[in-house]
Amino acid sequence: MANRPDFRARALLIGDRIDTRSWKRGEPLASYPLTVGVPGGGAAVLFRYGVVVFFDVTDTEETAFLESIAPLVGNRFPPPETEEVEIDIDPRATEGMRGDRIHLVNDDVERLQIIADVLSKSVILAFYEAKIAGSFDRVEPLALELQRTGHVAAKAGELPRHIGTMLLSEHLMVGRVAVGEKPELLWIRPELEGLFIRLEDEFEIKARHEALGSKLELVSHTAQTLTQLEQTRRSLRLELYIVLLIVAEIFIMLYEMLVRHP
Repeated sequence: MANRPDFRARALLIGDRIDTRSWKRGEPLASYPLTVGVPGGGAAVLFRYGVVVFFDVTDTEETAFLESIAPLVGNRFPPPETEEVEIDIDPRATEGMRGDRIHLVNDDVERLQIIADVLSKSVILAFYEAKIAGSFDRVEPLALELQRTGHVAAKAGELPRHIGTMLLSEHLMVGRVAVGEKPELLWIRPELEGLFIRLEDEFEIKARHEALGSKLELVSHTAQTLTQLEQTRRSLRLELYIVLLIVAEIFIMLYEMLVRHP
């Protein structure tokens, strides 16, 4: 890192995953999470759930670095979701967020990793917040139609896909990203827990995670309910067809009996 009192941190969600285990480009600055130097200056923290957080990196250096790690990225997102914050270094500062800037006493790797953890979770939450909002927009008209007409249209066939999307989103946030968990680094540097908690509160990570979980549950429950209603309606329709076929067969039998035995 350059020896200067302020610089930018920028988080980018660039894909579904980054294969951090395949990193072969020189010795990393730290391993959990993977932290590496960026050619030209600055550093980058790579998370396996698809986020890269840059510190003190120019736009040109950032673009070159992202191109160099492209083979490690699965299902790349164009354009990426981003989150930015300015960092001030002051040995006399009280560490935490003031205004729109993060204040640190120094720029050691562990402190940058704490910031990277919070920024990466914030950018992941922003991505899923937008995704769930889109699902709300698609499911809400079906619920309104059910209220007005008592049944849902043919678009209800898309509901199982929405249910799958919600379940996958919940799995990724809980399993792969572990949004609600503290970083493992705090087991080694417990004195940094105060900084982590202050930043986590400032970016509202827990509150956003809980709100997103509630929305996931609501959309999933609504989609499941509409799907069950549509399946019930189709079952009733099928039963009606069967009854009509039975009645038709009875009439045919009666007709044949009357013709053969007038």
